[in-house]
Amino acid sequence: MIQQLSSTEPRPAELEPDATRVRFRHRPRATPAVGRPQRAEWADAAKGVCIILVVLWHVVVKDYLQIDWHVGVPVPGFWGTLGEQFLPLRMPLFFTISGVFAANAAQRPWRVVARSRIAGFLYLYAVWLLIHTVVLAAAPELPTDRATSALGLLEQLTITPSNLWYLYALALYFTIAKATRRAPLALVLVPAAALSAVAAAGLLDTPGNRAGLYQNLVFFLAGLYLRPQIQQWAASASRRRLLLTSGGYVLALTAMAVTGAQQWFGVWPAVSVVAVIFGITAAARLSRWSALSKPLARLGRITLPIYVIHMPVLALLHRLLLVPVSGLGGSAQGLIVLGYPILLSALVIGLSLAIHRGLLAVRAGWLFALPGTRRVEAAG
Repeated sequence: MIQQLSSTEPRPAELEPDATRVRFRHRPRATPAVGRPQRAEWADAAKGVCIILVVLWHVVVKDYLQIDWHVGVPVPGFWGTLGEQFLPLRMPLFFTISGVFAANAAQRPWRVVARSRIAGFLYLYAVWLLIHTVVLAAAPELPTDRATSALGLLEQLTITPSNLWYLYALALYFTIAKATRRAPLALVLVPAAALSAVAAAGLLDTPGNRAGLYQNLVFFLAGLYLRPQIQQWAASASRRRLLLTSGGYVLALTAMAVTGAQQWFGVWPAVSVVAVIFGITAAARLSRWSALSKPLARLGRITLPIYVIHMPVLALLHRLLLVPVSGLGGSAQGLIVLGYPILLSALVIGLSLAIHRGLLAVRAGWLFALPGTRRVEAAG
């Protein structure tokens, strides 16, 4: 899908922390016999599903629900409700997989981790934050976090991350993982779980995207520390387990909605744990269907360009489409109201990848990787 880069230009990053440098292209790894386990297709497929859900959610809440629909049926509300059901799954699963991929990299020396991971992700965050700030200024009607002043930009660079908070989080999480790598498991996961519960219960001030930052540390660390158990769970996933975990996820969502327990202490993290277990099981079962899992896995290996580019693309499309679509008659809107989020999500992803290819063609690989970092293969 993306052309191979020459060895003389910077290699773009992949939105995955398991490499000595942040990277984009995946190269086949050696076999477990020589200490380098093969990359699991189920994990890449899970990442592919997660990035689709990220784009779809942003399309729904930032564009679709802002359109003046007059179709006489509650289809827009259906899409909003459907998107909310994936909130406990999307980012917790994404961070869990990121932690799984990060397990070996976290064992490398501080100097390697500090430059290739911590500095690498902070560099990408800063570069794309500036790009987002400029582009989003051209679409002020898009409902999203944005810096509108120098002080606001400084705040987003430091203490209140922007829509690009996943990159910011990876830099922070890698620092924590490296600093605590010799600590007992309970002394790492228990405080992280408590932080997640406190933030989800609204007991901490969480402006901007700080809530996601606080709530997902435990999932990254769990993926990192519990990697063997997660891999074994995926390897032994059965149809029966898929039915049980999917049923458990639906039951947990239903119970939380009926009781209004979203902000009860510990409930949201607990539901997210159930969601992640279901997500890993579903991805492992999906990997048996190569016709579907292989395209998703390929997408899961190129999540960085989609992640950093999709919001500016969506902002410009929103500016272009909001008034014309809102002005359509009821009959015309009725033809597109159900499929609009899917079509626009596909368009946003396609355009993001096309822009990425164009940037690489003009040798702008520095937008996707920290320049000057030596690329070294990593174990999975």
